[in-house]
Amino acid sequence: MPLGRTQSQFIDQLELMGKLSADQKTVLLARPDEPTGEQLDQILQADCRITPFQLQLAKCRTFGLTPYNVAHYRVHTGTFEKIDLEFCQKNLILPVGQVGDALLIALGNPFETTIPAKIQDKTGLRVIRLLGREQDIRDKLKKDQLREEVQFGDVVDQLGVEFSEDETELRDEDLEHEDSAPIIQLANRIIEDAYFAGASDIHIEPWEKELVVRYRIDGLTQEKLRLPSKVTGALVARLKIMCNLDIAERRLPQDGRIVFKHYNKKNIDLDLRVSTAPLNYGEGIVMRILDKQKSTLPLPALGFTEENLQKYRDCIRQPYGMILHCGPTGSGKSMTLYSALNEVNTPDVVVRTAEDPIEYTLPGINQMQMHRQIGLTFATALRAFLRQDPDIILVGEIRDKETANIAVEAALTGHLLISTLHTNDAPGTVARLTDMGIEPFMISSSLVCVCAQRLMRRVCKVCRQPYDASGREQEILEKAIGWTGQIYRANPAGCPKCSGTGYRGRVGIHELMVNNEELIDGINKELETAELKRICMKHGMKTLHQDSMQKVRDGVATMAEALTSVPQDMELR
Repeated sequence: MPLGRTQSQFIDQLELMGKLSADQKTVLLARPDEPTGEQLDQILQADCRITPFQLQLAKCRTFGLTPYNVAHYRVHTGTFEKIDLEFCQKNLILPVGQVGDALLIALGNPFETTIPAKIQDKTGLRVIRLLGREQDIRDKLKKDQLREEVQFGDVVDQLGVEFSEDETELRDEDLEHEDSAPIIQLANRIIEDAYFAGASDIHIEPWEKELVVRYRIDGLTQEKLRLPSKVTGALVARLKIMCNLDIAERRLPQDGRIVFKHYNKKNIDLDLRVSTAPLNYGEGIVMRILDKQKSTLPLPALGFTEENLQKYRDCIRQPYGMILHCGPTGSGKSMTLYSALNEVNTPDVVVRTAEDPIEYTLPGINQMQMHRQIGLTFATALRAFLRQDPDIILVGEIRDKETANIAVEAALTGHLLISTLHTNDAPGTVARLTDMGIEPFMISSSLVCVCAQRLMRRVCKVCRQPYDASGREQEILEKAIGWTGQIYRANPAGCPKCSGTGYRGRVGIHELMVNNEELIDGINKELETAELKRICMKHGMKTLHQDSMQKVRDGVATMAEALTSVPQDMELR
């Protein structure tokens, strides 16, 4: 099909401006296909040497539109109030303002003439079209560009008045009518701000004279807000209401979950895992952010070396046995487990998971949420799963002897069982299971592999500073991986990409202990953890320290960050 009428008018305008010859115009108009706006732009730039600015000017004259520099627009809290982000991303538009009953919309493709009518039906407002560059609009619609600076000043001022010396009682209506009370706005804004800042956890900590709000970003906590101590009770009560906890119970810890999309109008779809604890100056709360819009990562993106990735893929394709992941809370165990399940999940395999909580919903996998209050524990779920003919079972965590026993039995009876455990390193898992009362011969015969892991901050690739390793750093690298040369340090001043920190994102470091005959013999003889570690290293296991040094060598992390994340191996000191 030849070019459409509006595209032909655009071509005529370029010829009128002297940017297109008659021969070039004839070739374009005779094209058998009908390229989209972006495709036509690429053809004109590549074949006819027309600049993006000249194309923009021609479109403005053709369609009678006003040009708009989207790059100078700053996304804020009200940007997507009238039109949601998903609609904007689908249609490549950006709302940039409102004048009376008219909505100002920057669009990159003026050839798409149905969009203004859709917006008018959606909002009931007139649409004034502005023309922006498609790439600029795409950049503004990216999630990492939407980290808006949530303002707390007005809410804090209102709280100062509301919680004055004369008023210390909390009224029921303050916690129930959405958007009416400052305490409701404060709770919502704390969660929104943490989400846009890329935080993994929110810590609300009552001190003697004030309430402190801190975010954990890339593994480190940063103080965000200080509030009067009198706000503590009201804020904690509001958060408890959001996750259906007992606001009258202040003496015992409680666990809950907030489905945040029920409490905001900005299309932020996330859940929060909430844990309360009675502290010396009031109740403290820690909330883990579970971003439901974030998908699981493929295994190669998790930081595995080529050698470890191949070994791990071989392990998760075993027909039966036990695969364990160990490390502290927040070390990326869950993400690795989900990524592994995604890789082995096929229509001919039945997968069952028992989780507390369900962090990501995976298509094609049957997931079960634990409820300890009614007796639905990991052990109960495991017993039920064994009667449902699964091929692969995921247990969120092995916490007690009962769960450990059933997990080992499942691994010995034709199921592939994947779970997590809290130990410092991979060989230490054997001692932990032995402490739970599992016989060594059952551990050695059921174990396929153990993966210990940590998360380490990535150095910013844009502003990192190269230098040659020397002195103690050179010695550490030579002992760990037999290499020395140029490595990188973080730029103290940072750059806009890393928000001035010198670091951006995190990467996993792994210690993969794969079972072998000598290790089986060592476990059965109940050898010490240090001896088991030597056996594994002899068979090619790279320790957490060695893996972190490989990340330093590859320019992914700094020496300071690597030594902070995991200690140097005793054997290599």
